[in-house]
Amino acid sequence: MNGPIIRAVIFHFIFTATFAAAFPVRSQESQALADSVKTEFLHAWNAYKQYAWGHDALKPLSKTPHDWYGVSLCMTPVDAFDTMVLMGLKDEAAEAKRLILDSLTFDRNVEVQSFEITIRLLGGLLSAYQLDGDRRFLDLAEDLGDRLLPVFSSSTGMPYRYVNLQTGKIRDSINNPAEIGTSLLEFGTLAKLTGKEIYYEKAKKALTALYARRSPVGLMGTWINVETGEWTNTTAHVGGAIDSYYEYLIKAWLLFGDRECLEMWQTHIAAINTHLADTSSGGLWYGQSEMETGKRTGTRFGALEAFFPAVLCLAGDTARAARLEESCYRMWTHHGIEPEEIDYATMEVKSPAYYLRPEIIESAYYLYRTTGDERYRSMGRTFFRDIRKYCRTDAGYAHLKSVITKEKADAMESFFFAETLKYLYLLFAPEGTIDFRNTVFMTEAHPVRRTWN
Repeated sequence: MNGPIIRAVIFHFIFTATFAAAFPVRSQESQALADSVKTEFLHAWNAYKQYAWGHDALKPLSKTPHDWYGVSLCMTPVDAFDTMVLMGLKDEAAEAKRLILDSLTFDRNVEVQSFEITIRLLGGLLSAYQLDGDRRFLDLAEDLGDRLLPVFSSSTGMPYRYVNLQTGKIRDSINNPAEIGTSLLEFGTLAKLTGKEIYYEKAKKALTALYARRSPVGLMGTWINVETGEWTNTTAHVGGAIDSYYEYLIKAWLLFGDRECLEMWQTHIAAINTHLADTSSGGLWYGQSEMETGKRTGTRFGALEAFFPAVLCLAGDTARAARLEESCYRMWTHHGIEPEEIDYATMEVKSPAYYLRPEIIESAYYLYRTTGDERYRSMGRTFFRDIRKYCRTDAGYAHLKSVITKEKADAMESFFFAETLKYLYLLFAPEGTIDFRNTVFMTEAHPVRRTWN
């Protein structure tokens, strides 16, 4: 590479890294941005209403509905409801509520992935109940919780991946830490709101059984057999298939005061910062290691790992969170929007899709509310601008097949409503829009508060 090209590349990185700090978001612009996010929510929601009403999701390019399991479980309305409430969209929230309460039933002969149903539907219904107060939301959540309980019937207490909602039949004993350990907030909240401690006990037993199988250096692998407790993939990292396990340890401490979860987090974060943190390529990243020894095995990082600055904020490590968010921002601006995965040693894209993911925005929100630094709202402005530029369609928003070509894909996940647009809105909305200090967001960004003793 010749000198002028090298200088151009260096200038590009310096410019994109300092742009946000140089142009802070002022109060008047912040309100305008919040209003714009709300407008885009309505654009996507109205497209869902027109082309996929009553179904799980909208396919925005073909303008057709999509149901995960052949029958609707009202995935998008349940996931989107609390975002509407926070945005003050009373009419839309009211129509979504009618749809949910009139048509949603879990008495279905369908096999579902427990993790996805827990974070999207169980979490969404519990948040809806706390925000709206209608007992029917809690009744639906309790019915769903009962139908999911059979997944915890393994000999170790760690859950199977799939369960039939009608028969309780379970399958797939090879599971991962994220799906095993991401249920305590939802099942724990259900326990506290119904007074039935079995929900907390089952989810907590799964968590502690998984923790007991950590490596000697304190790391987790990627896949484990829930019947035997044997690891089938021993790669350690903080990304997909492990990510929200770590998130729920610190959040269970904050929501329930569960000190054992705090101690688990403290053990893990010491190992993570020792064996996974990597500054050898410039900036702070978290790569891959072998769980037993901590020996580094990879330098991949992506959109799912971008949740980690938020968790570091919750744990009080804002300095490390800020450094990691800078790396995430660099990943985003390298191609104008973040890819699913890169090799941070070379900045080469390894998985080019963008799934409308929220994690980098979530981390900017936590950093802004924790530090008050306007840089993070400026980052949010960049994220919003780029998503709108590359992903907007006539009927909502679409995934990207590639952040390099910007070719769109025919999908709009419900988490775009539940998380991506919610965190963008809260980043720009007035501080009192939600009680940040006393609210815990589940991994699908469903807010819950400790309303019990």
